[in-house]
Amino acid sequence: MLSYRHAFHAGNFADVLKHLVLIKSIEYMQQKPGPLLYIDTHAGAGSYPLDSRMSRKTDEYAAGAGALQLQRLPADFDSYGALIERFGKQGIYPGSPQIAAELLRTQDKLRLFELHPTDFPKLAKLFARDKRVRCEQSDGHHALKSLLPAPQKRALILMDPSYEIKREYQTVVESLQAGYKRMANATYLLWYPVVQRDWINRMIKTLRSSGIKDIWQFELGIAPDNREPGMTASGILAINPPWVLPQQLQTLLPLLQQQLAPIRGFYRIQAIVPG
Repeated sequence: MLSYRHAFHAGNFADVLKHLVLIKSIEYMQQKPGPLLYIDTHAGAGSYPLDSRMSRKTDEYAAGAGALQLQRLPADFDSYGALIERFGKQGIYPGSPQIAAELLRTQDKLRLFELHPTDFPKLAKLFARDKRVRCEQSDGHHALKSLLPAPQKRALILMDPSYEIKREYQTVVESLQAGYKRMANATYLLWYPVVQRDWINRMIKTLRSSGIKDIWQFELGIAPDNREPGMTASGILAINPPWVLPQQLQTLLPLLQQQLAPIRGFYRIQAIVPG
């Protein structure tokens, strides 16, 4: 349908979790000098002005990244906090492509996919001068078959679809399975919204029976599950995450929950399938 625009939601509580996990994964993988391939299957516009009509209409940034008390968060949050502060002074919230490009090195490569006819030109313009980056106007679900296994021998894949269509909860699992068959040692980060918990449970059930190993679930919620319209939580299903990541999130997520949703919020950190 292509009606979803992330500019309405940039910097909300779901982005805080997603981008924290992304940053900690990149930092860990950069401990080795070898090159890394980063794939963003649903990259969006890449960068989001906070004074735009869409951002001002929802003001989700103010209750998400804009509400963080950075000085009260530990050192593991510093790199993300520094990005929020630096881009915030420019009136921007950085999307996952911009965050990845800021952190990745000259030897690393980025492949960014976006189908939306309005967002793709913005994405392409943002990275027009970055020789590490290649943008493609296509459905990123198909990208993993052509790009994996990565020539670099190491890959980090972020999957962040809009879930506009209910079937996408099945499509993302199929894409993960296809990617895993081609490159089982890559790190996969699948973001999801909690709108109806049943849909998430079905995804997890399928992954548990898929033969994929080392799957973790990380969630941050602002309200308990319910049947009312709207997103109450979001999560990441991580395959082959950095071994230090669960411990880092065990420190950070309780603090984020206290700052963003102290009354009704919650967090979840659990192994779905052992490594």
